[in-house]
Amino acid sequence: MTAPTDDELLEILRTSKRIAVVGLSRKPHRASYGVAEYLQRVGYTIVPVHPAGGVTLGEPVHLDLRSAAATGPIDIVNIFRRSEFIPALLDDLLAVHPRLVWMQLGVEDSETARRLEAAGIAVVMDRCLAVDHNMLGV
Repeated sequence: MTAPTDDELLEILRTSKRIAVVGLSRKPHRASYGVAEYLQRVGYTIVPVHPAGGVTLGEPVHLDLRSAAATGPIDIVNIFRRSEFIPALLDDLLAVHPRLVWMQLGVEDSETARRLEAAGIAVVMDRCLAVDHNMLGV
């Protein structure tokens, strides 16, 4: 597995518009909320994905990735789920086919990453999208 280079990430982040946030909490003190709020503030459209439904950060919450993608293309999927739940997302990730799948800090699944990369989807694991976005100066 090969993580994208900083230049590749910069290109993806600069040209992406819609980010699905899997596991986005409604609770402002949670990391998923803070990261999604940051991404929204810097100009991305956030597409919340959570089985609880409702509305988060002013956006309708979708029950799964496929229903989120039905509203428009997903450029990046940012995952806030525990590592053991990542394999269950594989079929939806392959169906949605984002440019980049980003697994947040502490989230890793090498086999899922290998399968995504084999399908031409870039993968980042165990890093914070907001921190990297800021660090890269997007």
